Amino acid sequence: MTGRTLSLHERTPRHVTLKVENQVAFITLTRPERKNPLTFESYAELHDLFLCACDDKTVKAFVLSGDGGNFCSGGDVYEIIGPLLTKDVGGVLDFTQLTGGLVKAMRACPQPIISAIDGVCAGAGAILAMASDLRVGTSLAKVAFLFNRVGLAGCDMGACAMLPRIIGLGRASELLFLGRSMNADEALDWGFFNRVVPSEALMSVATQMAEEIARGPSFAHAMTKKMLTVEWSMALDAAIDSEAIAQALCMRTEDFKRAFEAFAARKTPKFQGN
Repeated sequence: MTGRTLSLHERTPRHVTLKVENQVAFITLTRPERKNPLTFESYAELHDLFLCACDDKTVKAFVLSGDGGNFCSGGDVYEIIGPLLTKDVGGVLDFTQLTGGLVKAMRACPQPIISAIDGVCAGAGAILAMASDLRVGTSLAKVAFLFNRVGLAGCDMGACAMLPRIIGLGRASELLFLGRSMNADEALDWGFFNRVVPSEALMSVATQMAEEIARGPSFAHAMTKKMLTVEWSMALDAAIDSEAIAQALCMRTEDFKRAFEAFAARKTPKFQGN
């Protein structure tokens, strides 16, 4: 007998916190005394949560944040980097495939993900922000892809594929080769941050964005997210043809009909995701 998959509402992760309100799932990285580093366990939990979201029809958006004034300091030096030194090639490959699998799950889940970034956002933490769909930062945020500082390549968890598409090849190369921090003004100017807000307004702004997305046509939002990803590797003609099919599918939804009827009645449409 196959067990039923738990919805996000029913999940109680142990290494991150999860709260669902108003169709928005809030995931918080919690180890503020260490600036919220990731562990083997938190990587696995995050992967499972975003994977579970693929089948969850009640959650329409995510907000990902860190506790205590920082986003995430990356992989825990003592709980990840130290143990990795004792593993053979197969063992470390298992780990890098786990971390890459988290990014795949973030991109595959249909719900848009908003990262709310304050303070330190480094290493794998910067990757989590990069893999999100929208990023809201504060003036105190510092984003660093500092893999070269620990003797590793910048090609971690999809960084060489995704970061140049967000901020451009030259800027991505600078961050990945130098491992320096990108401050909030740079992140906004370069298109990494969508908005920069005061620290005290960070969660309210991110929540407002998520709730606005949640009120929208979730089938169409999922299609937008999917096409933003798959069209990276398409020629223009193929992308246009694919978008024609995607939009035709959206035109067959009840939400499309609801939008027309609301417009005709001079009302605001109430989308239901079908």
